[in-house]
Amino acid sequence: MILPSADILVSLALIITIAFAIYGLTGFGAVVAGMPFMVIFIPLQTAVTLMLVFSLFAGSAVGIRQRQAVDFREIWRLLPYLLVGLVLGTSILIQVPEKYLLFLLGMFLLCYSSWSLFFRPVSEPIAVGWAAPLGIGGGFFSALFGTGGPIYTIYLVRRITDKHVLRATTSLMVLISAISRFVLFLMTGFFARDDVLQLALFLLPFVFLGLFVGHYLHRRFPLYRIMQAIWLILMVAGVNVVRQGLAR
Repeated sequence: MILPSADILVSLALIITIAFAIYGLTGFGAVVAGMPFMVIFIPLQTAVTLMLVFSLFAGSAVGIRQRQAVDFREIWRLLPYLLVGLVLGTSILIQVPEKYLLFLLGMFLLCYSSWSLFFRPVSEPIAVGWAAPLGIGGGFFSALFGTGGPIYTIYLVRRITDKHVLRATTSLMVLISAISRFVLFLMTGFFARDDVLQLALFLLPFVFLGLFVGHYLHRRFPLYRIMQAIWLILMVAGVNVVRQGLAR
């Protein structure tokens, strides 16, 4: 295998470390934080596949350890629609030119970060019918960019009131999504492209470094201010990715 140049590897290692430090701080957000910067250096399909591998390592322990608290009724309501979205997103990832996908990723980041920065949560529950659009949307963006978790989390947040049950259910849903994407990507040959598995093996230690840093900082900084900074960075990243898509 021919690995990317040393400067690209250093850049990827730094991005991965920061992205999973954010995951260690907040419990989510590694893919959303890392993806817009990874696509500067490597193709979108390679970046999506790498982050899938890393997310499986980082998220599996949490989802399995807390399985006793999972609300499986909500899992079963979301799962069929999530799978539909995953199939649709994977098909588009294969067939649509990368420049259009980069534009879509940039717009998603702009909308998501703006919503996270300015939106005030609503506590009223929503109807189970919302499982269909939010499940399909979550699966769709999960397949395309690995960023669909926040979409189906909107449904779970408005359906589950116990924070421990919510965390366990969300973690297991993320894990199920990642495993489903892994199977789809194996079937479509993504793991045979660009020597992605060897590159993942090279970068995997930086995933654990990021998690360690995130857990260390978790007790030392107010989470609210950290999240504000992250959303602002992602808004800038979204603009940059949109520009990349328009320039290709």
